[in-house]
Amino acid sequence: MYRRTLLRAAGASIVSIGAATLFSPFSAKAADFSGKTIEWWIPFREGGGSDTWARALAPTLAKFLPGSPTIIIKNNAQSGAIGGTNEYFARMEPSGEMIFGTSGSVQFPMLLKDPRVRYNYKEVTPIFASPAGGVVYVPAAHGVKDLATDIDKLKQVDLKFGSQGATSLDLVPALAFEMLGLEVETILGFKSRANGRLSTMRGETTIDYQTTPAYLKHVVPLVDEGSMVPLFTFGALNSKGEIVRDPTLPDLPSFPEVYESVHGKKPSGPAWDAWKAFFLSGYATQKFLVVPKDTPKDIVMAYREAAKKMAADPQTVAFMEEELGKYETIVDGIDEAMETATNVSPEAEAYILGWLKDRFGYEPK
Repeated sequence: MYRRTLLRAAGASIVSIGAATLFSPFSAKAADFSGKTIEWWIPFREGGGSDTWARALAPTLAKFLPGSPTIIIKNNAQSGAIGGTNEYFARMEPSGEMIFGTSGSVQFPMLLKDPRVRYNYKEVTPIFASPAGGVVYVPAAHGVKDLATDIDKLKQVDLKFGSQGATSLDLVPALAFEMLGLEVETILGFKSRANGRLSTMRGETTIDYQTTPAYLKHVVPLVDEGSMVPLFTFGALNSKGEIVRDPTLPDLPSFPEVYESVHGKKPSGPAWDAWKAFFLSGYATQKFLVVPKDTPKDIVMAYREAAKKMAADPQTVAFMEEELGKYETIVDGIDEAMETATNVSPEAEAYILGWLKDRFGYEPK
């Protein structure tokens, strides 16, 4: 039921291995959460994508943990995602009763050497990861239906993109725009992707993207009514580590497909290596559930076993597909998944930091 996963990007790989090879199959019996309350920290506000993800999974995860504890979601977003993550890492303790949900928005600042970051993923152990996707779309008024054939038409539009920040998940579409040869003015300072969507609906910005859950919920109705047109998805990883069409939206081309259609060749070079590395970190393994590195092995094993059962639970699978998209939860191979998601090759790092400096004046201190 659980696929063997192989992901390759920027010199790193993910090879699925059974959790039982890491821990004794008998040690999980020692963990017992009976009568316990577990805090699942989320460094984002209520109602956002990460909050929805955690609240959807918490009851089933709790059901499969030994002792069926109560899991409550602790939103800690007063000082932003970076500040909330810093606080968790400063306060985390290894009892298994204080767990943390990451996001690509937490991974990216660490990879880009943001001076505000005081956390390091080497200090945590991953339990499972949830992939996500993203979709780029434009107003139908642009007259663009197929980017491969209509890109010259799109180039005539005054393209403006509302972004939450140069080092946010918005880096992936912004770099994709440049790789496609589109001149897009990136307007920084948007508080959320919802703000970006509303700005595009009002005509203030002229190109946008949403993560798959938000696209399914908020943009598909606009596509159905004819006011918006999807251009491409970022894609998804298959079991061979190839970027293929997003299984949630298989009728839309992936970014690599669009690139090849526009340029007549497959993507390659430092820009592609950088895009692929941050796609892996921000989307292919976007959200991790982690515990402190020094958490006892019996507790880690109990969490991973519960995560496997949660990932196979029919109601959970159905809910996840409806709310988040058709992506498989990664449990086997999770250590390698985090290794890939939190490391960028020196060449890709040099390119992306240079690009961010030239485009946005970003320079880590």
